[in-house]
This record gives sequence, C-alpha cells and structure tokens, in this order.
Amino acid sequence: MIQAHALTKTFKDKKRGQVVAAEDLTFTCRPGQIYGLLGANGAGKTTTLRMLATLLKPTSGTCTVAGHDAATAPERVRANVGFLAASTALYGRLTAREMVAYFGRLNGMDEAAVAARIQVLADELDMHDFLDRRCDKFSTGMKQKTSIARTLVHDPAVMIFDEPTLGLDVMTARAIVRFVRNCKARGKTVIYSTHVMSEVEKLCDVIGIIHAGRLVAEGTLAELQARFGETDMEEIFVKAVGGEAALAAALNT
Repeated sequence: MIQAHALTKTFKDKKRGQVVAAEDLTFTCRPGQIYGLLGANGAGKTTTLRMLATLLKPTSGTCTVAGHDAATAPERVRANVGFLAASTALYGRLTAREMVAYFGRLNGMDEAAVAARIQVLADELDMHDFLDRRCDKFSTGMKQKTSIARTLVHDPAVMIFDEPTLGLDVMTARAIVRFVRNCKARGKTVIYSTHVMSEVEKLCDVIGIIHAGRLVAEGTLAELQARFGETDMEEIFVKAVGGEAALAAALNT
C-alpha cells in the first residue's frame, strides 16, 4: 500500500524564488488497485512520484510505502518499489538481457533467479526478438520495454509508472497498458501518472487530479462524473482545475 499524508515539496528558484511543486498531498493506493495521478505538464506529478520512491525528500509531510516510512527506512521502500519514468536511460553497449540482469544483481538476486525472471518478463513484454541486441540499436518502444523489465526484475510489490507511454507508437503503448493491467491482476499496488485522458478512463480504479501541486479532486470515474456533471474525462478535468483560463495560466507559469 501507498499512503501519502500532507506531502509538500518546495524548491528555490533564482528567478521565481520559492516554488511549491507539491502541496499538502494526501491519498492512498491499495494492493490490486491502479491509482491514476492525472495532471497537465508541470502540475507536480513527477515530483510527487519521486517523493514516494525516495528519490526526493519531502519538505514536509510523510509517506509510507509497503509498510515502510520513506524518511526513516528509504532502503526498504526502494527494495519494494519499481519506478519507471519515460526518460529512463539505458547503457547502450549492453544487450537488453545484460541490462535487466545487471539490475537483478543490484537487487540481490542470484543468477538462476535472474535468468528465470528475464524469461518471464520477455514473455510478458514480447522482448524475445531483441533480448540479445545492444540497447543503442533500439527503437523507442524497445527501450521502454527494456526499461520496464529492468525496473521490475525484482518483482516489487509496488509499481510506480510516470508517463510510461510518452512518445510510443500505438501498438507499443497498448502493450505497456496491457502489462500495467497484469500488474493489477497480480495484486500489485500501482500508481500511474499521465496526462492522457483515455488511459485514465481505461486503466484507473481511483483518479486523483493534480493541479498546481495540489490534489483538487479524487474518486472513481463514476464519482467524478457525478460530482462534475460530465461524462467526458477531459471536461471533468477542465472543471476540476477551475476552467480553461486556470489551466492555461498554470501551463504558462
């Protein structure tokens, strides 16, 4: 389970002074559930996920992941989390198999366990055609599948996906979405950040709408539809953030 309570993160910027990237965020994501964090670029999604994964330290507030406090037991949190971002880089000279195996060893897996896990992930992600090719020869989709495999090689209980389909072709994006659904089916706790409305509608059990660093609405799709009197997710989103003018102002900040 992921539990965030009053999470806040501020940064100092030479031009703008103190910038609040995330403010007073409180939410819960349970096993066997996909929590969708929906927001425009710059809304605070990535900052929030990095705090959950212990990549950033909150300015204030707390978060507990898989029963471990991110502030006092960050190493235990990291052992239970798979974190995937769209911008994740790979070592170009390694093959996909070598890349995934390397991260398996970093997570304390023995060679037999690594080999077995690579086989499972290659099956699930359809990687066999390029498993033994060097990463510097890969398409964007191949790179993303390899990134997912290396992130999840230790079979963590909690999955954090930050815009995982960004820049992918339709078929590869569908494969990634299918894999995320499989994570839920296996009882994983999944938090899924995106700005793609259709992905939220298809995937997420609970949706949290984040705007200017704050959680402005939360609920199931049906609950949000009832609250805002709209059936279309895009219209719900625009209403939740305060209208088109508020959204445009945030994007231009």
